[in-house]
Parts: sequence; C-alpha cells; structure tokens
Amino acid sequence: MFFQSQDKLIKKAQKGDQAAWLKLIKQHEQQVYNHCLRLTGNSHDALDLMQEAFMSVYRSLHNFHGQSQFKTWLFSVTQARCMDFFRKQRQSSPLEEVSEAAHTPSCPIQLQSDNQHIHAALQALPFEQRQIVELKFFQHFTFEEIAEQLAISPNTVKSRLYSALGKMKAPLEVIRVES
Repeated sequence: MFFQSQDKLIKKAQKGDQAAWLKLIKQHEQQVYNHCLRLTGNSHDALDLMQEAFMSVYRSLHNFHGQSQFKTWLFSVTQARCMDFFRKQRQSSPLEEVSEAAHTPSCPIQLQSDNQHIHAALQALPFEQRQIVELKFFQHFTFEEIAEQLAISPNTVKSRLYSALGKMKAPLEVIRVES
C-alpha cells in the first residue's frame, strides 16, 4: 500500500471516505489515548474521552480548512472533551489518585516506581496546569500551538507551565533521593 499524505486523507474523509477516516484515526489514536490517560489517570475514562474526541472531530470534519495542523485541531477538540469531563467530575466526585497505567507489569520495578511518582505529581496539579505539562512534554507542542489549542496567550501557557514545574519539583525530588 502506498503512503497517502495526511492532507489527502483529510480531503477524502471530508467527502465521506470511511477508509480515509479510519487511517486518520489510526495515525492519532495512540497519542490521543495517552494524552487522555495522563490527564484522567483512568484507562476507561481515557478510552471514553478518546472516542468522544474522535466522534466530535468526525462530526465537524467539514469545518476543518487547514488553518492549523490537523493534529493541533484534533488536540483542541480533545482538550474541550477533557475540560467537559473535568467539569462534570468536579460536580460529582474527586479524581482517583492512582493510575492503572502506572501498574504495567512489563515495566521494570524502578521505572514503574518512577512512573508512579511522576503520575502522582501530575495528578496533584490543577487541571489547567496538568494539561499544559501534558501538551508540552508528552505531546511536544510549542507554546504557540498550546496557546492556540487552549485559546490563551503564549505567556499564560509559559506561566502555567513554570508554576506546574515548581509544584512538581518537590514530589519528584523523591525519585532522585530513592534512586
């Protein structure tokens, strides 16, 4: 099978080509799932959010005109679904502290412990800071791309990131001391 550019896949999917749409999903599903997992800390919620995000993107695919990268637009939609999820969670119950992903049996014991510390430090952050850490360090978006996705200024992104890193510093020092 030959490689199709993402632009061609998008155009085909906009015209109703299901195979093209499925290829787009395949290209991004793992990143979107991991993003949702790190924000929620729960694989079931992450899977639900990923599905909601892709359904929202599919319903509004005709509105995508290429002003930004498809990935940036996809993550904007994903962020909106995550924010809706956390608004509902705030109204009903607190977030779980421990992620199922941190208990992956295939990880070496030290890596698993480090991941648990990192996950706990992330989960302790307010959602607005957690999402910026996630987008910057795990999804590798620039400050400008994050600002575009969240409809805030790049300076606000930087401020939230540096504040989050300051809050994460002490809990993550534990990793260095224990190692």
